[in-house]
Amino acid sequence: MDYREVQQLAKETIIYLRQVIKPGMTLVEIRELCEQKMISLGADSFWYWDIGAFIFSGDETTVSISGKRYHTSDKIIAQNDIITIDLSPQNNNIWGDYARTIIIENGLVIDNIHDIKNIEWRNGLLMEDTLHQEMINYVTPKTTFEELYIHINKFIVDSGYINLDFLGNLGHSIVKNSDNRIYIEKGNTKKLSEVKLFTFEPHISIKGSNYGYKKEDIYFFDNEQLYKL
Repeated sequence: MDYREVQQLAKETIIYLRQVIKPGMTLVEIRELCEQKMISLGADSFWYWDIGAFIFSGDETTVSISGKRYHTSDKIIAQNDIITIDLSPQNNNIWGDYARTIIIENGLVIDNIHDIKNIEWRNGLLMEDTLHQEMINYVTPKTTFEELYIHINKFIVDSGYINLDFLGNLGHSIVKNSDNRIYIEKGNTKKLSEVKLFTFEPHISIKGSNYGYKKEDIYFFDNEQLYKL
């Protein structure tokens, strides 16, 4: 499988999950469903600490920890709930990396952001879309990881949000060995165009809120044009 195919199986897993997730399920059950689906679609393992689906719900969606310390909660999905899911499939050391935030209201998954009744949740997901568009508008082949880090973190603060990531970064390069990743962080002067692929995955919230939001996609430059995998 190539990178596009592995990323596509992650996207298909989220589509599948949105069809089957419902109140009463535990996060452990949801993780198992995601991992089984990814394996059925072609993943042979999971590159992030052997965690196929990094999942939080409700007031734990603001939690940001390393996968080395992660333990899937046995929390139960409520009638009105927010769930963040970050998938890490791989096939023959080719990675996928894809995260989304799912909203459930009155027992049903809300497919259209604008239909979300909880204003804070709706605005959080819209802000994630805005951040990805801001990144797309800002970067060029000459943009460094550090420059993107500074620009987006300022944009987050100016928009009334905070970056929840425990290291403050916003994404990383896609490689074949986790130890070789480089990050969208202060001090990284490498150009985005110097890596084959990179993720953009802001994890944000409003100061004092119980809820966090994630959206992650993989991007790459080709002939000086930015594309989403």
